[in-house]
Amino acid sequence: MDREIITTEDGSTTLYIPELNEHYHSIHGAIQESIHIFIKAGIEYYGQKNIRVLEAGFGTGLNAFLTLLEARDNERKVVFHTFEKYPLTPQEVEQINYSDLFTPEDAPLFQQLHDAPWEEDVVITPYFTLHKHRADFEEVNFHKYFDMVFFDAFAPDVQPRLWTESMLSKFYKALKPEGILTTYCVKGTVKQALRNIGFNLKRLPGPPGKREMLRAVK
Repeated sequence: MDREIITTEDGSTTLYIPELNEHYHSIHGAIQESIHIFIKAGIEYYGQKNIRVLEAGFGTGLNAFLTLLEARDNERKVVFHTFEKYPLTPQEVEQINYSDLFTPEDAPLFQQLHDAPWEEDVVITPYFTLHKHRADFEEVNFHKYFDMVFFDAFAPDVQPRLWTESMLSKFYKALKPEGILTTYCVKGTVKQALRNIGFNLKRLPGPPGKREMLRAVK
């Protein structure tokens, strides 16, 4: 599947898949979208000092990178599991500019996320442990293990199977009681599926270019 590097409105890059007409992040700003939906509405809202995160879609590694920086800056210990069936090539990683937009000391950390081996715990910093699963979301099989889910799959119009009740229920089961799921998607069918599974939903103001986002609580 061909992928192109594009620059979004906040200066950060993302990937575009012409075949699907889909971007990995918002064209209005990749970094500001991830901070808004997953860091501020997720990690900071949850507020605990020890957090286990399950991410649907490692993609460019942006959510993991921002979580790593937040954990370090706030002395928060995070164990971060992420699923990705089609990882970036080394050439694509080189073209992603996130590390250029932070301090020079942070740049190697972004590369370490992509260099980390799959299917094992990798300690990136004293505050951030990464476990990458090279697998489809269907293989998510955890029970009351995670505090938080970052649901960052492609849009339901592009990959509807990722937003079905049966798929979303895997992430519900993976969460501890009172665990939260955050996502950019506010489509009616997705909201109904989340409610049917048992989530309590809260619509929140969205990032630039998007009116709303969702936080779902188990």
